[in-house]
Amino acid sequence: MNSIRPAAVAGSFYPADSAQLARQVQQLLSAANPTATAAVPKALIVPHAGYIYSGAVAAQAYARLRPVAGRIKRVVLLGPVHRVPVRGLALPGVLAFATPLGQVALDIAGMAAIADLPQVCVSGAAHALEHSLEVQLPFLQALLGEFQLVPLAVGDASSAEVAQVLARLWGGEETLIVISSDLSHFLPYGQAQQIDSETVRQILARRPPLSHQQACGATPVNGLLAFAAEHGLQAELLDQCNSGDSAGDKSRVVGYASIAFYPAKQATKEHDDEQGKTLLQLARGAITEHLGGPGQAHPERSWLHKPGASFVTLTQQGLLRGCIGSLEAHRRLIDDVQANAVAAASSDWRFAPLRRSELAGTRIEVSLLSATEALIAASEQQALEQLRPGLDGVLLEYRQRRGTFLPQVWESLPDPADFLAQLKRKAGLPADFWHADIHLARYSVTKWQETGNE
Repeated sequence: MNSIRPAAVAGSFYPADSAQLARQVQQLLSAANPTATAAVPKALIVPHAGYIYSGAVAAQAYARLRPVAGRIKRVVLLGPVHRVPVRGLALPGVLAFATPLGQVALDIAGMAAIADLPQVCVSGAAHALEHSLEVQLPFLQALLGEFQLVPLAVGDASSAEVAQVLARLWGGEETLIVISSDLSHFLPYGQAQQIDSETVRQILARRPPLSHQQACGATPVNGLLAFAAEHGLQAELLDQCNSGDSAGDKSRVVGYASIAFYPAKQATKEHDDEQGKTLLQLARGAITEHLGGPGQAHPERSWLHKPGASFVTLTQQGLLRGCIGSLEAHRRLIDDVQANAVAAASSDWRFAPLRRSELAGTRIEVSLLSATEALIAASEQQALEQLRPGLDGVLLEYRQRRGTFLPQVWESLPDPADFLAQLKRKAGLPADFWHADIHLARYSVTKWQETGNE
């Protein structure tokens, strides 16, 4: 190996001028601005369209690396082939990749560590014009400075074959895994939103396989999901949109998402009292305004504008008065909390809409949900053995039916068998029903509750 793979899509997917490119990447990263307490990911799924379309979504993922940028010395980068078919995972047969920001040296030792695997081959042709890997490099160069790269163009391969390569290269904190993939392609805006939301839900639950209609990088994504499920990694949605939201028309759009994967010990973030106070004020303010009261100024907190999933629960004299929430982070946290607060007060079918005269005697609770973790169970007994009373929120899905219980429900249903039976009833299924197509996932909750309102 004695050659350099030159930039193939500079000037089309991103600027060819080095100064202009550096400026655009820094602007995208600065706009991302994750919270200071955000966990640092071990692996990322990022989109690979032109920067005007998906650059902001990709930046949300890469900005998470700032706290450890000096420690990451190697990036294992997998992306799907778009032009030249290949069997397995292809190395490029060169010593470096070039972009307008400079050259990135390849990790010779890392490539040698996987060279004996039958699914690994060398194909310069597969890499020559492939954009899915190249567009990630300027972000990595801007953040990490000097690092080494293991680039793999992924063609026809099984999830197990991809996972085996990842296992060989996983390393420690010096190694970052990046999977390059867009979501659905060329669907009308509304249809794309629906399909992409289901795809993201499937990824967060670590439930492969994805199809190539769901994600062009389904093959490497499925390999990461298989590895993540086996090793207990937790997933978090960082951002999601489609080209109709960024720079394209809405008749034929491409979907994008950035998703981070963390070791289990990093998956739960601390939420302080100030954060809880802010969320409770948002919820009460939204209900007050909905009921005709005065509007309230929204607090300026950057974390409120990141995707988040919340539940808002209303009680009176200790009795439930309404509860509505989101199971996945599909919009900004500020919007999610406000919308769920209003819905809990007005749209919970079990209760009449809340009257303004009741609000002073109503206590509000806001819960933030973590990413879901799939529970693999061949029988109901296996499912029951995995449940953790008092800790787990549980999501049950069976075909078109769906139901969830927050961890708070364990207080009234402490027995796992009763808990699961009532959850099945909530999903519209008989309490004694079980089927191989039932999917269960658990999540954790951080909650805050008002005091003195009842």
